[in-house]
Amino acid sequence: MTPGSTLEFECLDSGSGHFSPDSTVDDIATLDFSKVNPVNGPIYVEGAKPGDALKVEILSFKPSGFGWTANIPGFGLLADQFKDPALTLWNYDATSLEPAAFGRHGRVPLKPFAGTIGLAPAEAGLHSVVPPRRMGGNLDIRDLAAGTTLYLPVEVEGALFSIGDTHAAQGDGEVCGTAIESQMNVAVKLDVVKDANLAMPRFTTPGPVTRHLDADGYEVTTGIGSDLMEGARAALSGMIDLLCATRGLSPEDAYMLCSVCGDLRISEIVDQPTGWSRSTSRASYSREKAQ
Repeated sequence: MTPGSTLEFECLDSGSGHFSPDSTVDDIATLDFSKVNPVNGPIYVEGAKPGDALKVEILSFKPSGFGWTANIPGFGLLADQFKDPALTLWNYDATSLEPAAFGRHGRVPLKPFAGTIGLAPAEAGLHSVVPPRRMGGNLDIRDLAAGTTLYLPVEVEGALFSIGDTHAAQGDGEVCGTAIESQMNVAVKLDVVKDANLAMPRFTTPGPVTRHLDADGYEVTTGIGSDLMEGARAALSGMIDLLCATRGLSPEDAYMLCSVCGDLRISEIVDQPTGWSRSTSRASYSREKAQ
């Protein structure tokens, strides 16, 4: 493609369409992991060479109105504690993007974005799309939404751009391993920035990034540990306990809710050996349940 062109991609969800509105938790066992996290591409961008950056203007999303969140055994920040499969199905208004119902417990604010967006690495051979890399990939950064401009380091001629793994909503951390996984169309504009020499991806947002979450405030738990992973696990466990005690959720539902609308943040890192993290729940709960 010629630099400056606009493309629209029809992206499958991370399960390659495995789940439907009629799915049950039993369908997790038949998920084909060889087809997980499909991406659209690669797109050859004329004139892009190693040392350049690919400028990706994220223009718009056309969501499907259906999504899913799953606890997949062996996957997630608390995989040792949540060993059984669990599945939540979501139906939402693809036009208004009003908050999606989470059973009787509340409604989750939506913010569509592409979880996997990146370029080809210079190393020869086959490469998994699951881990993030210096040229992008499975970044799972929810701020890569409409209006954001992303810059990716080019390592091969033509850049070889790919995109997929679209989400209707996700908390920072995606702690159970899945967000609201949802098929949707994505429009982007691709251009080349010559001799940018980026070490890592960077991006610019068009404005505040949490406005869809701020209206009702937050519930916050904290964690302290000998490293950031230990602190993050402690903060998340505390939030799950809080949601179970005050909102009537099951532990599995609380875990998945944290994954789609709870944030893990590093609030203090310099006073070693203790690391601090916190988990913030950002769902808008029903007033009756909150009292």
